[in-house]
Amino acid sequence: MGDKVKKLAILGSTGSVGRQTLEVVRAYPQKFQVIGLAAGKNMELLAEQVLEFKPKFVSFQNSRNELPRGGWTAFSMEEMASHPEVELVMVATTGKAGLAPTLAAISAGKTVALANKEVFVMAGGLVLSEAHSRGAKILPVDSEPSAIWQCIHGEERNVAKITLTASGGPFRARPLKELASVSPEEALRHPTWKMGKKVTIDSATLMNKGMEVIEAHWLFDVPYDRINVVIHPQSIVHSFVEFVDGSVKAKLSPPDMRFPIQYALSYPERWPSDSHPTFSPAATGSLTFESLDSNRYPCFQLALDAGKKGDTYPSVLAAADEVAVDLFLSRRITFTDIPKLVEDALSQHRPQRSPSLDYILAADEWAREFASHWRPT
Repeated sequence: MGDKVKKLAILGSTGSVGRQTLEVVRAYPQKFQVIGLAAGKNMELLAEQVLEFKPKFVSFQNSRNELPRGGWTAFSMEEMASHPEVELVMVATTGKAGLAPTLAAISAGKTVALANKEVFVMAGGLVLSEAHSRGAKILPVDSEPSAIWQCIHGEERNVAKITLTASGGPFRARPLKELASVSPEEALRHPTWKMGKKVTIDSATLMNKGMEVIEAHWLFDVPYDRINVVIHPQSIVHSFVEFVDGSVKAKLSPPDMRFPIQYALSYPERWPSDSHPTFSPAATGSLTFESLDSNRYPCFQLALDAGKKGDTYPSVLAAADEVAVDLFLSRRITFTDIPKLVEDALSQHRPQRSPSLDYILAADEWAREFASHWRPT
């Protein structure tokens, strides 16, 4: 391993990906200096992280009196992400919260490890254009985009087709007529992954996979008609890449987010690890694959259609889904109301072609307002 210390800011440090990022940092203390930590409302955990990692900059939503005093300065996430002392920015937030700091980091020429797929869903063209003009690197952290990235490294021009895998979530075999009555607690019991609440619900509806198709389209410059999705309940194969000669590469590992997190943090190196689970073919047994049933997962098709339409439709998709998931978790709508709400928002939206950031944010605001007042019929 090289001797260079990476100066790291973690946005969303108290969330699932943020906590696992800090696990990687703990495993390689000589490789990182945590310059900044940003969190939402979990001030108790943020206080523990501040005491342990002693960052120079801290971003938070609640009172600073809940944090240990001294040694740090309060910054916004945008200020932190673009600060000259920060080299690598882990964007581990969910939803719209990741867009502004990601753009700030890219504008400052930083390397961005991006775990927030909504950033590409909302503004993929703008993000890539800014990254190219500023010479900033974007390293995917989501398991499936990371798998694709690792498979195509050095062979980007030879890609024929990409296949994303999806576990199918906790309701893959549940009778369709029972889905309206599932509880938030049931939807949060993902069969293979441990993730934050928003991502877990999106995994149950497969909205996350539709968003990952949009993300892959932008990240790897692959047309939508060359991106496929299959159900893979074991969550061992994280994606396939087929090349022009018919050869196929796949990335396999146990379902543990520390694998893609560590690769993004260590890139372009691979670091040895004793803490991650290892893949044993004999112990794993059979790996199975199934076609995706669009009747079971209407959110997937909504996301795919929005991505293909482009303009401000993906921004509306992401915003309406974020509100819908919150409404479901607070028991104000049912599980099957999520796609109905999103579909209604998309159908009533008036798109803006080739949108600027202002139009993207306006579409986001409109969709949130629409979704917050939506009522089941």
